Amino acid sequence: MITETGRRNAVKVLFVDDEFIEFRALKKKIADLSEPAVEVEYSPSIGDALEKIRLERFDLILLDNRLLPNADFRETVPELRGIGYTGPIGVVSTDISGGYFQEFPDYGVDFRIGKDEIDAQTLQHIIREYVTYDVPDFWKDDYSI
Repeated sequence: MITETGRRNAVKVLFVDDEFIEFRALKKKIADLSEPAVEVEYSPSIGDALEKIRLERFDLILLDNRLLPNADFRETVPELRGIGYTGPIGVVSTDISGGYFQEFPDYGVDFRIGKDEIDAQTLQHIIREYVTYDVPDFWKDDYSI
């Protein structure tokens, strides 16, 4: 059994998108996610995101592919890495079929995902794959028997 005091703090996600409606949609999609607890914060621009990252710790960044005045992730992700952010960064876009998306590892991107693919289960999978957090005991196999 897990007690509230035994749980790690919530996984902190920074969602960077110039369309606030996308943030609202994300919050609705992941409202049912209970494990792990997730706190999502919003930034409307890369400049705002850089300020927030300098002030607090985020476990994961979901970054819109196109943020003005930058062209795409090939400009924005190096800015995030340039200030010392070492956590996972996922590029989110309505269309991830462009050939340049194949270059994402070269720019410090951990994964790419379509906006229509994000839901509670997908975010949970991303957190398990890219973010270190305490797994509840009931998820762990007992090999001591």
